[in-house]
Amino acid sequence: MKKYLLLAAVALTASIHAQTVHEPKNHPKEWSQPYEPFRIAGNLYYVGTYDLASYLIVTNKGNILINTGLADSLPLIKNNIKKLGFKYSDTKILLLNQAHYDHLGAMADIKKETGAKLYADYADADVLKSGGKSDYEMGKYGVTFKPVIPDFILKDKQVITLGNTNLIMLHHPGHTKGSCSYLLETKDKSRSYKVLIANMPSIIIDHKFSDVSTYPDISKDYGYTLREMKKLDFDVWVAAHAGQFSLHEKHKPGAGYNPKVFMDKKGYFNELDELEKEYLEKKSEDRASGHTR
Repeated sequence: MKKYLLLAAVALTASIHAQTVHEPKNHPKEWSQPYEPFRIAGNLYYVGTYDLASYLIVTNKGNILINTGLADSLPLIKNNIKKLGFKYSDTKILLLNQAHYDHLGAMADIKKETGAKLYADYADADVLKSGGKSDYEMGKYGVTFKPVIPDFILKDKQVITLGNTNLIMLHHPGHTKGSCSYLLETKDKSRSYKVLIANMPSIIIDHKFSDVSTYPDISKDYGYTLREMKKLDFDVWVAAHAGQFSLHEKHKPGAGYNPKVFMDKKGYFNELDELEKEYLEKKSEDRASGHTR
């Protein structure tokens, strides 16, 4: 997960030198690099870029889009949906894993173009409305996105329903105050799958938890999320960044449909273990300075 700390640092450094509020332009090339869309399992599809994951869930009453990548990812996502044989205009519900510009840069435009309703975790609602200005870390550096107002506010374990598909939203704060994951049941001709779309709780700050005055519960929230994510049961898992679930080791463009490659619980728990080590190291910094929260 160290590389994700580095990527965040790159974005923040870029924005420090900006004269206006904006989306950093020197982000990693993998964030904007096109990637061939494909079917993950059942009615779940990957429509994102090489590293910024976007997911399309196809139902009999329209489709759900989770995450939109950067602002300039919009044409890529639209094209990926079309390549799969689906209609962009059938997007009815918009969801996100976290309120950061690299996962919802195109959200406001997609919402406007499709008329889809945005559902969001209650703790990220204010950040969405402010376009990121009120984010505890990114907001300090002027890293923002087009403001977008949620149509529906979600609480932990609330169910989102569209047609024949139900998703459970899981409140997993820390990375942002309203970071969240989703659980859904899907199936193909062979079997059914319990799918986890995870927001892995990587730490983006390079200072102590106790220094984050605008998010006093940050350490507690990370601890809660790590504990809760370890309890989850699933068959298939994916995440907000392709690199977090080793997409490019598991799937090659043009490969046939194979949900089994994403049935990787060992990889999931290994990733959580690495994140927990980073969390405990960060907590030890606070203890060493006399802070206990």
